[in-house]
Amino acid sequence: MRVRALTLRILRQFIHDKRTMALMFIAPLIVLNLMSLVFGGDAYKPAIGLTGQAAALSGSLEKHDAKTTAYDTADIGMQALKDGKIDALISMEQGKAQVVLEGSNPTANRAVMLALEQTSGDLQASGAPSKQQTAASLKPEISYLYGSADMKTIDRFGPIMIGVFIFFFVFLIAGVSLLRERTTGTLERLLATPLKRWEVVIGYVCGFGLFTIVQALLISWFSIQVLGILMAGSFGYVLLITLLLSMTALTLGTLLSAFASSELQMIQFIPLVIVPQIFLSGLFPMDTLPDWLQKIGYLTPLYYGSEAMINIMIRGKGWDAISVDVLVLAGFSVLFMALNVLALRKHRRM
Repeated sequence: MRVRALTLRILRQFIHDKRTMALMFIAPLIVLNLMSLVFGGDAYKPAIGLTGQAAALSGSLEKHDAKTTAYDTADIGMQALKDGKIDALISMEQGKAQVVLEGSNPTANRAVMLALEQTSGDLQASGAPSKQQTAASLKPEISYLYGSADMKTIDRFGPIMIGVFIFFFVFLIAGVSLLRERTTGTLERLLATPLKRWEVVIGYVCGFGLFTIVQALLISWFSIQVLGILMAGSFGYVLLITLLLSMTALTLGTLLSAFASSELQMIQFIPLVIVPQIFLSGLFPMDTLPDWLQKIGYLTPLYYGSEAMINIMIRGKGWDAISVDVLVLAGFSVLFMALNVLALRKHRRM
């Protein structure tokens, strides 16, 4: 009887908690649908630049779903490669095909190499009647603009996962900590003082922020120095991006904690707030996703953090490449802080 009574109490507790019921049954369906869209997207179509005699390969490459662009000079094509407009640049030197891969995206690298193999096979099967085709059918010389053929999987995904781990743990710890402050009455006592709402928000952000700074430093240092993840750029820029990601996660976590009444409800935000951002952060090529899903990705902090980390750690770029990402992340933090001030109105009107 006692077990039955306890079971019934728990069942009633869940049934009366509408948010928990919705997240238990609806959130998994949303995440599964997102996984279906991400993993079931179209095959990646590489963008390949061609210069000089290599332009003769355009038709064969496009037949194998590659998008080709002809450039008047190799310098123009190389600049397009650096700007991320193409995934590879093919040129002809002394009758030999030269291929320069952008290198930072393994999916794009594989797609380019597959298109080249298929094109080479077609030319050999056709008898390679022209001089250009004979040269192209030979094994090309491969070089990398960023990274190398020896780049490990962790070197590609490490920069993204550093941002993901920092964002996830700061979001969870900040949200649960502020929720505990509220449920124990500490926040209400603070709001009963002459402190203004914005002062309370700034105080909490500064207090929690010191610990998030230490966490960001530790994770970044451990990943690069101990795990040996590829680091082509400035460690200072890595710290800047991780700190901005920490502040964004901190302010978002404290904001959402205002809408949770227990630690369980705070954790329930993870499938709806964190998991979609991970899928849209750059772990998978955005070009293969539906347009509407790509637009959602551009509205998430993790996307900009991941882009900046890849530009720094893999491509070795500097401020010019990450300035927009820095401004967007700072904007997210300011926005969430402002919303935190508004969210405190439910606890006290001033």
